[in-house]
Amino acid sequence: MTIKEKQQEIIDEFAFLDDWEQKYEYIIDLGKELKGLPEDKKTEENLIKGCQSKVWIDAEFKEGKLFFNVDSDGILPKGIVSLLVSIYSGHSTQEILDSDFEFIAEIGLQEFLSPSRANGLMAMTKQIKFYAVAYQLKS
Repeated sequence: MTIKEKQQEIIDEFAFLDDWEQKYEYIIDLGKELKGLPEDKKTEENLIKGCQSKVWIDAEFKEGKLFFNVDSDGILPKGIVSLLVSIYSGHSTQEILDSDFEFIAEIGLQEFLSPSRANGLMAMTKQIKFYAVAYQLKS
């Protein structure tokens, strides 16, 4: 499944949810399903700057694709980063770089987050793109 198809799947899922309480519950459930990171990966290097909670993103490049492993100490950020990883993990660096984050606006996520959480969301998306650039340069 392409990144665009995964984004559309999320947009469709959010369209079935009646209100933001249900949408938050959905996001939180995604976070609860997240495997998380081992403690040795929760390093300063993997910590996202600009998030209200602690959010870690670790990336691994294998077989031409970038895979993300994430965790957070906050339940909502954990769900948000889990949502992002479900879309972008397992794709080539070029696919990630060619993609956009417009689905965030389409589901209305950013407008229902506090300003500090919205900043954290943007920091997460920038980190995903950063990893794609960094691993593309290495290969």
